[in-house]
Amino acid sequence: MTNQKLELELLPDEHWWGGRAADGRSMPYGMSLFEADLAVSFNGNQACPLLISSKGRYVWSDEPFAFQFDRNRLLVSSDAGGLVAGEGNENLRGAYSYVSRTFFPPAATVPEELLFTAPQYNLWIELLYEPAQDKVLQYAKDALAQGMPPGVIMIDDNWHEPYGTWTFHSGRFPDPKGMVQELHAMGFKVMLWVCPFVSPDSLTFRQIEKRGILLKDSGGKTALRRWWNGFSAVLDCTNPAAVAWMREQMDALQREYGIDGFKLDAGDPEFYEPDDLSYVPGTTRNGHCEAWAKVGLKYRLNEYRACWKLAGQPLVQRLMDKNHEWTGNGLDALIPDGLAQGLLGYAFTCPDMIGGGQYSSFSEERLDQELFVRYAQCSALFPMMQFSAAPWRLLSEQNQRYCVEAAQLHVRFGDEILGLARHAAVNGEPILRHMAYVFPEEGMESVQDQFMLGDSLLVAPVIAKGARARDVLFPAGNWLGDDGSMVHGPAKLQIDVPLGRLPWYRKQ
Repeated sequence: MTNQKLELELLPDEHWWGGRAADGRSMPYGMSLFEADLAVSFNGNQACPLLISSKGRYVWSDEPFAFQFDRNRLLVSSDAGGLVAGEGNENLRGAYSYVSRTFFPPAATVPEELLFTAPQYNLWIELLYEPAQDKVLQYAKDALAQGMPPGVIMIDDNWHEPYGTWTFHSGRFPDPKGMVQELHAMGFKVMLWVCPFVSPDSLTFRQIEKRGILLKDSGGKTALRRWWNGFSAVLDCTNPAAVAWMREQMDALQREYGIDGFKLDAGDPEFYEPDDLSYVPGTTRNGHCEAWAKVGLKYRLNEYRACWKLAGQPLVQRLMDKNHEWTGNGLDALIPDGLAQGLLGYAFTCPDMIGGGQYSSFSEERLDQELFVRYAQCSALFPMMQFSAAPWRLLSEQNQRYCVEAAQLHVRFGDEILGLARHAAVNGEPILRHMAYVFPEEGMESVQDQFMLGDSLLVAPVIAKGARARDVLFPAGNWLGDDGSMVHGPAKLQIDVPLGRLPWYRKQ
């Protein structure tokens, strides 16, 4: 079946989630006009061909679809057909549970445990395109000296020779094996950044082009695609030989240097064309994104930013690069986008780098120390948290201490978070949960500035500049706060939030 259309009348007080993680601030849908086409763009993050409702309804397809909320209707269309709609699952949690076990059952395995139990450290903002062995080691030593717990450390873009030549740059990394051994001795695990691109003027390109593992354009020539670092050829990951070649490079890094895992960047649908000639004929742009994501399934220590489908799989999904700003695509997006990830089936989620990962918006001249601290606090009780810009370099002693406290809080909750991750691996449930997911009858569908960690921990970060008080919505029950207070819900209370406080409450 092709060119299928579906129309649903919205029920009274019905709210919907799904589609693209980057649209979290527009969720729940159904209260205003909204439209998206999952075949066109993911807006830089994960997507899944799924819509689910607070009234227990859902829409699913194995292929991308376009959808629109218009007045009291949901309109869904697919050029590939295959749309499936269902109802009768009572509420948001019921709908999610049904689609999870039916369409993307969990794989029963968890990514590397250290990702959940300790902070991560990505060197992007500090080193940009000039990572070097001495700088990597110094960052790690400085982090420990400031009281930060050791965790996973990620060496980002340009540690290597030309793209596709996955060997350490000999001038900047004179002894990579020794570097990794030293990082291991300090308690860190080490990840390297990789991508599906191959520099066209490199020896690697000349060697592998004749093997037929590079994507071809509609004319049968090796495709050259513009991405954020220029023009490159692209691995055709629908070809098992291309996947085997890429994994050979990654396995060699693990074997020769002790590398623990990989950040698999790019793979966005925008880097492919609908008429590309691939090993699997007729592969969609989304299908190429999915094929690149599958490369990482071999490695327990992994990270993705762009992903299509593969919900329920043990892949770590980071939010897209956020700006160093309070509103727009900054701190205000972490919670709604993180909640959207979970409701799309991506349980093993990580917010973007603390302070923001969009380096063009991040400079010492524009640094907002309060914003940096609130970023750290907002991330602290996500399933994962990731530092990049060094708080010990940028912040006052007191504000740096607040960031250390946020990191230590994450470690304190590490076993609980890991337990929720293991639960997600078996039952598919989000770790970071929407208030309406846990409390479906309490009118919390539109809450975007607080969340549940599992079913019992309510977290209410501060996301407004200058705020030293905030309102918190408490569901029914008794809630013991981080400050020792007891709140009897349901209630809406204004609480004090000095800069050093991340409010959280445990249901008794």
